[in-house]
Parts: sequence; C-alpha cells; structure tokens
Amino acid sequence: MKMLFFSLTLLGLLSASCKQEKEIIKLTGNPTDPNAPSSTWKEHWFEHNQLVKLVSYNDEVGVYYDDDVPKDITWPQRTMTAIWKYTKATYGNFGQDKDKRLSVILHFNKYGGGHPATFFDASHDNRNMIDVGSNNPWTDSTGWNLDIVAHEVGHIVEGASKGTHNSPAMAIWHDSKWMEIYQYDVYKNLGWEQEATRWYNDKMNAVDNYPKAGTQWFKNWFYPIYRDHGGKDVLNGFFTLLSKQFPTRTISLGKEYTRDMNMGEFVHFWSGAAKTNLKQLALDAFGPNDERGQDWVAQFEQAQKDFPNITY
Repeated sequence: MKMLFFSLTLLGLLSASCKQEKEIIKLTGNPTDPNAPSSTWKEHWFEHNQLVKLVSYNDEVGVYYDDDVPKDITWPQRTMTAIWKYTKATYGNFGQDKDKRLSVILHFNKYGGGHPATFFDASHDNRNMIDVGSNNPWTDSTGWNLDIVAHEVGHIVEGASKGTHNSPAMAIWHDSKWMEIYQYDVYKNLGWEQEATRWYNDKMNAVDNYPKAGTQWFKNWFYPIYRDHGGKDVLNGFFTLLSKQFPTRTISLGKEYTRDMNMGEFVHFWSGAAKTNLKQLALDAFGPNDERGQDWVAQFEQAQKDFPNITY
C-alpha cells in the first residue's frame, strides 16, 4: 500500500461569518537558527512544482505558503501546533528528533485537495508533512479549512505511528472513516467544543456504502468504542497492538506492514484495544459480510487463532 493518501479533492466555500485573522506573520525564531526549517522548499511530487516559502515556525511546526496565499493569515501556525502536539502526546513520536517537526504547505487556487507524507517517504524529503490546496484564501480558521488540515495529520497517524510504515486498516475503513473519530477526539480534547459538536453532529448522520449499503461508521462503530472503552486510549491502543502483533518487515527507518488486514482481523484487533469482544457490535454495524461479500465472522475466528496474544 502506498503511504501517500489522497483526500478531500473538493473543498467547500466557507461562510463569511467564520473567524478571521489579520495579524501579520513573522518568523518566530532567529533566521540564522541552525535548527530552523529551510526557508524555501521546491515541490517535486505529483503535479506540484511550486517554490513555497517559510512564513512561520516553532519547535513543532513549520508553515509554508505559495505566493498566492495571503501572508497576513496566522492561524495555521497556532492551530497546527496544537494538533501536532496533541497527536504526538496521544500516539507517540513520528521519527527521530530531527524529524519531529510537522511541515505544513498551503496553496491557494491550485492543487485542490490534500495529501500527507511522513518521515518514511523519500518522495517528500522524509518530512512529516501535509500539502493542501484550497479554492479559498485560507482566511477562516474553522469549518473546511480546519477539517482538511486535521484530516491530513490523521493520515500521518495511520501511516507512520509506532515507527511502522503503511496502513493495513485502510483497506477496511478507506479514506476516511478513521479520520471521523480521530478528528472528533482532537477537537474534543483540545477544548474546541464548537468544532467538536459540529463534527459530531455531522458524522452521526454520515452514511456509507461499505462494507454494506447504509453503514454508519461513526454512529455505530467508532463512537461507541470511543465512548465506552477508553476514549483516546482505545484509539492509540489499536495502533499499538497493530505495531506489535501484525506482520511487519524491517526497513531502513523502522518497520513496515507487509499486508492489509481482513475484516475479521480488523474486529479482532479493535476488540483487543477495547479489551472486550466487539463481534456483536461489528455485526450490528456492518452485517455478517465484508465488502467483498465474504463471511468476516469466519475471518474473526481465524484471527483469534492467528493472533492469540490479543486477548479481551
């Protein structure tokens, strides 16, 4: 599975009533600081070819804009610092000390949508980073602008947490059922109550056609697990179990998952994270078959045999 994920290819326009920032951005450190991010970064991936420029940074995040993003927009530095610090506190570090900073690239009127990369990815110079284009000038710090940048950080979690590359569960939750609970947890635990409520209300009504028509991932799977079995700890617990128990191979910067999960394994690992058997919850949420029409209960029973160290 490729580490680079594509997501949110169409961006909505935001209400003019959203919060706006007018403070002039300045570098938050000495320009000669040897630990500063590079002052420019030439994109060399996909169709991207901009020379983006560093507008602000701290020990956690460096923010880059292309020439069309207004330089008087300051909220991305503060918001992304909060999200990145919380993410690392919850899921652990991503790479060695030199890799700890998140790079954020924002574009205006080009490259609609976003993608992440991690310290594993030479294609993006081995940086933990997100690269997002919008059809609005990034003035507002709420709604879609917030959601897309948080979304891309969530992909870094699923694709590089615990020093392990790839996302074996993406074959099950696609892009982006994991993000629904990741973002809710981030907004809630950062005290962004209005954003958390907005996100919760939207996702409680979200309906998907996989693994069956009418599936409500947030309402019937992720939120009950989160609410009843440990909140952020159960989310982190899933990735911890995955890194310790699921098949991997050694690569130069850590480990890499060697295959995708099946649905039965997915339910087994989440049961281990929740410390309770989630078979009935999964049957209620997903029905008895996986997306290919196969009996995932048989897969679940086999997973219990294949991964006996996962108990509940």
